[in-house]
Amino acid sequence: QVQLVESGGGLVQAGGSLRLSCAASGRTFSSYAMGWFRQAPGKERDFVAAISWGGGSTYYADSVKGRFTISRDNAKNTVYLQMNSLKPEDTAVYYCAADRKWGLALSYTLYDFWGQGTQVTVSS
Repeated sequence: QVQLVESGGGLVQAGGSLRLSCAASGRTFSSYAMGWFRQAPGKERDFVAAISWGGGSTYYADSVKGRFTISRDNAKNTVYLQMNSLKPEDTAVYYCAADRKWGLALSYTLYDFWGQGTQVTVSS
């Protein structure tokens, strides 16, 4: 079991930046691949980015490629999402998730544990 707590969301103007953090409990954080997803009102939960167990591999949705960066610090049991050049369409609740098996999974159904989410609002 792992518990995940996101932080770092907020209100930012278009073109601005935010860094989300996801702190994990437990001693086995490095055995989980991690992902970030987002969900806007009335829409499905969409994949944003994923990172492998050791951090050596990453994958991004086309909509955020070149603007967002996922990283992790296994010594701190934390995964990050650096978001630059934010757009109003990035507005959503952002969730981090942990995956025990698949690695760089794109479907939210393949993740085992989820945080409570953090709101990101980008004004135009």
